[in-house]
Amino acid sequence: MNRQPLTRSTPWRGRTIAWDRFGAGEPVVFLHGTPWSSALWQPIADACAAGFRVHLWDMPGYGHSSKDPDHPVDIGVQARLFAHLLEMWELESPHVIAHDIGGAIALRAALLHDAHYRSLCLVDVVALRPWGSPFFSLVHDNADVFAALPAAIHRGALEAYIRGAAHREIRADDLELLLTPWLDESGQSAFYRQIAQADQAFTDEIEPRYPDLDIPTHIVWGSEDQWIPVDTAHRLHDLIPEATVSTIAGAGHLIQLDAPAALTGEILRWLSSHETNNRRT
Repeated sequence: MNRQPLTRSTPWRGRTIAWDRFGAGEPVVFLHGTPWSSALWQPIADACAAGFRVHLWDMPGYGHSSKDPDHPVDIGVQARLFAHLLEMWELESPHVIAHDIGGAIALRAALLHDAHYRSLCLVDVVALRPWGSPFFSLVHDNADVFAALPAAIHRGALEAYIRGAAHREIRADDLELLLTPWLDESGQSAFYRQIAQADQAFTDEIEPRYPDLDIPTHIVWGSEDQWIPVDTAHRLHDLIPEATVSTIAGAGHLIQLDAPAALTGEILRWLSSHETNNRRT
């Protein structure tokens, strides 16, 4: 998996945020989840750039953004930052595509921070209780112990964790791309820190407000997602007015790697049907 590095950065409350934009057309912003980065979205973002102006960014604590141990990286912080980035980029109503905790971040920004979207596509997102795998819960309660693991043991645990997110075998180069940001000393600490700061309260706070959403919303889910089972997609669909839902066969939580062509087609279809010049009267 060949990925181009993000070429731009901006400061925010002492952090450095890596980001980039490319393509032409209506704006589309991608939000990654955990423990990933914008690199996971890049091939699909490249496909979208033929007809849209694409924005990618790494959340602080992830990818190529800063990983200062003194800076909180929880979902609440990331949502405030996302609302700020939309203002900085002067995007009044972009299309938003979100995966994993990126979904909670996009939803909080809309419901609590007055962010406005032309459309919203939620892909295997963290949005409803309960969330967190047994491993996630174990780390959450013992983050300091895990952060002190010998490097080789840390790599083994991390690799097993990442493999568990995919339904298909992950290619060696793809796996290395996902592992690398978390393997050095600062990355290892950052990996366990972001789990320690995860809190279901960030979605509990906004879950009662999902019926108030007034955004065209499409939910996409891997049928074999073991991290967040597909029944969550249907529960979320029932809560968001006029939302639509699609499942992609043979895909797990790492749907970008399990079914890249199917996911790209689904996203392009959704974006094309909600471009401004395709609005229904």
